Amino acid sequence: MLRFIFSFFGGIFSMLTLGAGMAALTLGAIFYMYGKNLPDSEALANYQPKTISRIYSGEGRVIDEFVEEQRLFTAIEEIPDLVVHAFVSAEDKEFYTHDGYSIPAILSAARDIVLSRGQTVRGGSTITQQVAKGLLLDGSRTIERKVQEIILAPRLEAVVGKDGVMEIYLNEIFLGQNSYGVTAAARTYFNKTLRELTPGEAAYLASVTRRPSDMHPVRNRDIAVFRRDNTLREMFENGYISEAVYQREIEQPLLSVQGGDYPSFQQEREERDYFTAAIRSEVEGLFPDLEMDSAGLSIRATVDNEMQAAARDALQRQLESYDRSAGVWRGTGLTIPADTLSDETAWRAALGSAPVIRTIDLENKWFPAVVREVQDNQLILGIEGWEEGDPAPVVPRNDIEWMRGNFFDNFEVGDVVHVRRMTADSDGSFIRWTLRQVPEVQGAFMAMDVNTGRVLAMQGGFGYEIRISELNRAYSERQPGSAFKPFVFAAALDSGYTPATIVVDAPIEVVAGGEIWRPQNASDRFYGPTPLRTGIEQSRNVMTVRLAQEVGMRTIAEYAERFGVYERMNAFLSASLGSEETTLYKLVAAYAMFANGGERVEPTLVDRVQDRTGATIYRHDQRSCTDCFDANLPSGEAPSIVSDRERVMNEVTAYQLTSMMRGVVQRGTARSAVNLPVPIAGKTGTTNDAKDVWFVGFSSNIVAGCYIGFDTPRSLGRSASGGGLCGPVFNSFMQTAIQRYGGGDFRVPSNCQFINIDRFTGARLPDGASGDNVVRECFREGEEPIFGITFDGGFAMAADLPLFDEVRPPAAVSVTTSTGETATINSNASFGSLSSGGLY
Repeated sequence: MLRFIFSFFGGIFSMLTLGAGMAALTLGAIFYMYGKNLPDSEALANYQPKTISRIYSGEGRVIDEFVEEQRLFTAIEEIPDLVVHAFVSAEDKEFYTHDGYSIPAILSAARDIVLSRGQTVRGGSTITQQVAKGLLLDGSRTIERKVQEIILAPRLEAVVGKDGVMEIYLNEIFLGQNSYGVTAAARTYFNKTLRELTPGEAAYLASVTRRPSDMHPVRNRDIAVFRRDNTLREMFENGYISEAVYQREIEQPLLSVQGGDYPSFQQEREERDYFTAAIRSEVEGLFPDLEMDSAGLSIRATVDNEMQAAARDALQRQLESYDRSAGVWRGTGLTIPADTLSDETAWRAALGSAPVIRTIDLENKWFPAVVREVQDNQLILGIEGWEEGDPAPVVPRNDIEWMRGNFFDNFEVGDVVHVRRMTADSDGSFIRWTLRQVPEVQGAFMAMDVNTGRVLAMQGGFGYEIRISELNRAYSERQPGSAFKPFVFAAALDSGYTPATIVVDAPIEVVAGGEIWRPQNASDRFYGPTPLRTGIEQSRNVMTVRLAQEVGMRTIAEYAERFGVYERMNAFLSASLGSEETTLYKLVAAYAMFANGGERVEPTLVDRVQDRTGATIYRHDQRSCTDCFDANLPSGEAPSIVSDRERVMNEVTAYQLTSMMRGVVQRGTARSAVNLPVPIAGKTGTTNDAKDVWFVGFSSNIVAGCYIGFDTPRSLGRSASGGGLCGPVFNSFMQTAIQRYGGGDFRVPSNCQFINIDRFTGARLPDGASGDNVVRECFREGEEPIFGITFDGGFAMAADLPLFDEVRPPAAVSVTTSTGETATINSNASFGSLSSGGLY
């Protein structure tokens, strides 16, 4: 009997042992089969998620973000324990004790599979398994994938540890509202940092993980509160919060950005504009292999927000003023079907989807509106965002006095228009709703520091909006006209000419391609022998052409290329008058080198770029501070900044040119437009038929430039000029810039010698001479200036074209050129020292 019992139990034991062995072999075979081609978990040791790139102002304020996935990476050390405990309680309370997978959870999932006959494959995944599934596997819900999770989970923890897994999980998980990771979600739902979250808010975020679409804090408030409270209960039972905290938090309402309880972080940030959009292009040029939207870069911008606002306001006001002076109403060109206007919900929806610009804030914010009724003396509107209690949405007849025709001539029911509030300057009180329209004429403005190249402001058009207009005209190729002339004169000054050199302003003919070109001055007059200074002050075209011929267009082209105005300039004579296209961005940067004494500066919109780890990967300012860390530096003594910048022009030449360009502002083509309390130099530019107008000018520390023209070039009108249109924009901006940055006299080179010159004749005057005609000109020290020589570029004067001032031809004369060679000047010249000119 005993033997039978032993045999019976022995048989059972053998069967169990054999079954266990077979099960082990089967499991081993399964794990081997599913584990041999798994991805390498070592890859997560260098985990780099797609992260927001952020642009910061100089004050450290976020001014823009570039986003593929709304994620702000946060290291585990910076994530508060409260947030970690909330997610552990909601998702995997045994996270810190299991080996990456949970046997009870797996058995529970297996039971679900059996009960559903394989139709339900869910549950059982620890946080580690979720990370493995999300980053290393395809995310499918199958038995094979579940087995792979179990295999990978311990490997993953062996590579990055528990904290590493939690860091990846809390940065990777999707939490609804296009938010990835807890930091972005805290900002999206509560506009808070992680450390500012309450236990209830942390619990809500942890509860969103399973079904984000069903946990909206407003639309699904009841279920959201229910799951939040469940997570709070788990946190209490796990010992993470006290009972008092638990009771307090479950009694709190669920407040959120979506419910209007907190302001949205997007409302606190300005709309994207031309400046930050241009930063993207610059950074992508610096790092072509990086994806801006996901690289997690921190970019410190050079923008000065006050200067950017001043630039935007100055350009917008001038463009709108020019547009309204034409007296033509164009509107937006959009309409809403008249049959929808009787239904407020319908017309508001139609207006809300209308593709009109919404980022203009000139004097007051511009709103889209729809014409609901046209009457003799008023328009009845439906205004986007208008609410009961706001001023009646009516535009009176006196608001359209600037345009031709009446309401019936210009408007129809259903027209989409722009309006803004007109308010009193004294107290901001409401006067009336006023119609506005986006100007057809466009332009650009840019300002930068002349010593560092830091771009302080950039406005690339009337208004920036991605779906309407994002063309940045600061980078558009246009003819600079006479704004190019300073480079002709710079080449001449560096070639031995002086501001007192006389150039004949007399009719010329140039035969090219079988055609005859006769350059004209803006006044259609000729002025005879004229000093270089007067030539640039009054923007004499014929003088500039003659001077260009004397100096040589190849020499001038090399100067323009050296200053970065062109990459390769065609050496045609007409190019001396600015016929070759360039950009405002390049021209402003080139003028900065006149202002700083002739040293190269590279324009930049970016001070510094840091990667996702905080390491600096780009810094614009390469100057070094030799004694910044010298503890023995005497009190009151500034540290020394060492610069090895390339010199692009002689410093005396730079000062001479700057002095001549001051004359443009004081008594030349910009005299009526620019009036500022510090010394200003600059040059106007107007192309043929006034299709493009320019003004670029500078103080001792700030250079700024304006361009205005139609995107499809056409004349701005017979009276349009660079001084008349762009000069006021520059003046308005610089009034603000001078208040902030000041300004002073331009630095005089040590090797300048000053001589009194008659600016009308170029003749030398006694040291004590005074009067409106007297100018103290800088000449190179040690070089005795030669007076009485006239240059004409080798062109004979047409006999049948009269001069405004008579030109008296002298005899031929031999002179020494800038290269030391002897040249004979043509005998049809006159008095002084010669060159010739561009547009006005």
